[in-house]
Amino acid sequence: MRLLFAVSMIALAAACSRKENAVEPETAAPAAVAEKSPATHAAPAAPLADLQAMRAQFAKIEMAPDVSFLSPEDRQIVNLLIEAADYMSEIYLRQRGDNLPALRAEIAASARSDTGLLLELFDLHGGVWDETNHNEPFYGEAAWPAGAGFYPADMTKAEFEAWIAAHPEDAEAFNSPYTVIRREGDRLVAVPYSVAYREWLEPAAAKLREAAAVATNESLKKFLTMRADSFLKDDYYDSEMAWMDLDGPIEIAIGPYETYTDTLFGMKTAFEAFVTVKDPAESAALAKYKNYLKDMEANLPVEEKYKNFKRGFESPIAVVAQVHGGGDNVPGIQTIAFNLPNDERVREAKGAKKVLLSNVMGAKFDRILSPMAAKVLVDDQAGLLMQKYMGAETLFHELSHSIGPGAITKDGRETTVTAELKELHAPIEEGKADVLGAYNVLFMMQRGEMPIAEKENFLATYFVGIFRAMRFGVTEAHGRGAAFQYKYFRDRGAAVWDAEAKRYRLDFVKLEQAITDLTRDVIVIEGNGDYAAAAAFLEANAALDGEAKEVIAGLTDLPVDIQPVYPKRI
Repeated sequence: MRLLFAVSMIALAAACSRKENAVEPETAAPAAVAEKSPATHAAPAAPLADLQAMRAQFAKIEMAPDVSFLSPEDRQIVNLLIEAADYMSEIYLRQRGDNLPALRAEIAASARSDTGLLLELFDLHGGVWDETNHNEPFYGEAAWPAGAGFYPADMTKAEFEAWIAAHPEDAEAFNSPYTVIRREGDRLVAVPYSVAYREWLEPAAAKLREAAAVATNESLKKFLTMRADSFLKDDYYDSEMAWMDLDGPIEIAIGPYETYTDTLFGMKTAFEAFVTVKDPAESAALAKYKNYLKDMEANLPVEEKYKNFKRGFESPIAVVAQVHGGGDNVPGIQTIAFNLPNDERVREAKGAKKVLLSNVMGAKFDRILSPMAAKVLVDDQAGLLMQKYMGAETLFHELSHSIGPGAITKDGRETTVTAELKELHAPIEEGKADVLGAYNVLFMMQRGEMPIAEKENFLATYFVGIFRAMRFGVTEAHGRGAAFQYKYFRDRGAAVWDAEAKRYRLDFVKLEQAITDLTRDVIVIEGNGDYAAAAAFLEANAALDGEAKEVIAGLTDLPVDIQPVYPKRI
């Protein structure tokens, strides 16, 4: 067991975050320039010093994933998947804001001294808004629309809901995760993704079919073929089921998945891609933890009615090295682990797959979390951080997405937590996965699967990880989820401010109890599908106090996140 965490957790070394962009647009770059139209004037931009400080927040790291074990066939497939992934970036740029290609072209065409830096920042953030600073614009003055490019920029929640009330026959299409809403005269219409993004989905599907034709791995051939079909018919269920059965050295996730970008309703899915290669030894070493999912469900500190034994508990675990990214995986804070699919029908049938990006994780621990400890905790506690427990929290964060309420009954109707909590689901769920992940690591220590003598090492690592996530900005789902954990623990005396040291001292007994209590509170909110309670909880807790702001302000010499740059071909 010690060997598992001392060796395999080195590969897992970083806690869960969100996404990150490569400065070079790689092969997806034509999307940004294809719609170029000469700008007659330049919009105002942030001062040069501010732009340079923004750029310095992300540490650029050249990634060289080990692919030496791949066969020539595998390499050919991976290179085709890289090309397919770049089409996801084409689509996501328009999902982030349908005017963004033209806006990037405007910047590129402007005769300004900071054009190059602005373009770097545009590609880094997927637009002109700084995700780490409450989505403040750094070029122009327009606020980022809550509905991104999924809805008309001037459409309100009330207008959307009024339209459905007046046209109930449109409800299914409007509420689909695979449609965009557009205006046609005085009407609102739902346009299927397969129509709105056909220009990029058709060639992406062709690349997947080309890769499938090369593949001799039957599970990979099946998934790629079915996912290509999904792109053109907006039905992803069968291909998601096939993805759960995917086996072999190539692990590819590609399609519309997360709803983080839709902050208006938390409903529309964003296209993204992860092209990765699997570490079979590391994956096998961690596989035993999926066998504890039922035990972890039973151990939840809530009434039985909130426990969910209907979901499948298959839940494969894959430790991989990322080779390339696309779409929503590229801008902003870089994903280091994911838990898919999000379709509750698939989860109930087969569970969900946990994929841990080992090369991204290791870079984050080395460059960010390890040096951060001395700035967050008092001297005698800062040294407690251990890389393996950053990895453990990552793994159990992802496992914990598969625990607790999913499909629920509310007011006599069958629904889901996601549907009921709407745009509040993402921060509630990410915070829940964090704290429940910690609760389950402690449970593993109680079961003897991890050394209980290292409990304080884990708790210190977990608490510092909250600060790493809060630096992403408390408007971002993971940052907001981290903020409510922080305030909850502070309010219960688990983290005490040392005014002289200007750092925190952890009360480990109180922190362990607060983890249990917070786990209970968020699961109850989810299990009740209570939007009002979720809103009140976030309003009361998802905020930074003066001490947290002071500590975060003192972290400016450390990058907020890394910027992986992957090879264009392997």
